[in-house]
Amino acid sequence: MEQDMTKGSPFRVLIMFTLPLAIGNIFQQLYNMADTIIVGRYVGADALAAVGSTGTVMFLLNGFAQGITAGFAVLTSQRYGAKKMDGVRQSVSNGILLSLIGAIGFTAASLLFMRPLLHLMNTPENIFAQAYEYISLISLGMVANVFYNLFSSYLRAVGNSRMPLVFLVLSACLNVVLDLILIINFKMGVAGAAWATNLSQAISAVLCAVYIYKKVPALMPEKRHWRFHKGDTRYQLATGIPMALQFAITSSGTMVMQSAINLFGSEAVAAYTAAGKIHGLLTQGMVAMGQTMAVYSGQNYGKGDAGRIRQGVRAALIIEVIYSVASAVVVSAALGPSLGLFFSGEVDLAAMMPWARTYTTICILFYVPLCTIFIFRNTMQGCGYGFLPMMGGVVELAARLIVAVIAMDIHSYWLACACDPAAWVGAGLFTGISYLYIIKKIEKNLGKGTAVHKS
Repeated sequence: MEQDMTKGSPFRVLIMFTLPLAIGNIFQQLYNMADTIIVGRYVGADALAAVGSTGTVMFLLNGFAQGITAGFAVLTSQRYGAKKMDGVRQSVSNGILLSLIGAIGFTAASLLFMRPLLHLMNTPENIFAQAYEYISLISLGMVANVFYNLFSSYLRAVGNSRMPLVFLVLSACLNVVLDLILIINFKMGVAGAAWATNLSQAISAVLCAVYIYKKVPALMPEKRHWRFHKGDTRYQLATGIPMALQFAITSSGTMVMQSAINLFGSEAVAAYTAAGKIHGLLTQGMVAMGQTMAVYSGQNYGKGDAGRIRQGVRAALIIEVIYSVASAVVVSAALGPSLGLFFSGEVDLAAMMPWARTYTTICILFYVPLCTIFIFRNTMQGCGYGFLPMMGGVVELAARLIVAVIAMDIHSYWLACACDPAAWVGAGLFTGISYLYIIKKIEKNLGKGTAVHKS
């Protein structure tokens, strides 16, 4: 089920590879939504607000796992495109060793700084204890999170986007079952939701590893590969760290935004959380196209075909602009019917709706610049250029910070909600200009028969 993305119509290749990724991402969002829905309906609105108030911290944790592992897999993708199979196996073993060290270190740091971080984010006192309990337990599952993302990234690097989907769907179903058992039957509250997520990710990681061992010999290192390789370590850290930092910088901006939202109380936080889950579900097609472009550009960069990278970017932009408009329509129409899923009958939905509708309306107007970020950023990262995409995250952070500070100063909820669109417009422009610079640089370097893996 491996796929060579250096051949065939770019439009068709991108569509066929993105569809399983999009479905998988949607399932991942659905089981995250299941946590939220089950917590909201069976534990209460305060518990929902507690889980929701840690959403940006969750984005940081997941972003680290996705960013660092996607960066490690860039080298694998490039070597696979260049048909250097021994180098593929060497990059896999090196990435596994680096990921183990990174996961343990990040877990320790998360647990050490979590309490002061939640205080810094203005987490309301009536939900603080539950928020801290939930996110601390999630932090303990970082090893499983990192290795599921690493093995999935390796499979995608060789063109296999279907099997990670299969494992994710199984994990999503298991997560819902565990949620119901731990929260309803065992009365574990938010702790039950956290353990359900951790166990589901651990099972996904194991299934991915078993599949690679049995079915994908191209990704199976030999005994001689199991050591750190200086060149691979340097390159994987040079790509992985900026990608992880880009997520960290972006999530720092969303934490600032969450701090502004938190000032309006647990009712606003709960409504914003529910609306954010719906928004997150429909934008997964954009995320999936970004993941596709990282693999597509990596393989074609490894082959030395800059023209095909340009063709892929153009095709991706056409696909995603259409998708963005359609998603905006669906999100707007689905908000009202969907909001009731998150709360029990005791909650006044009429009071929740204005908070949720404000956030949704402001966001959907800016879906087009949002989708371009994923395309430009991941294309550059797939070619091994990590610095400018990371600086795009800095632009996002700056935009969110400026808008959030003003929103908190004048106590404006709608301006707090505008933090996201401000970040998308700024980063969309920055990454677009950066891509034009990088693609010209790539064409020049490949024309000379050289490749410079930095920006």
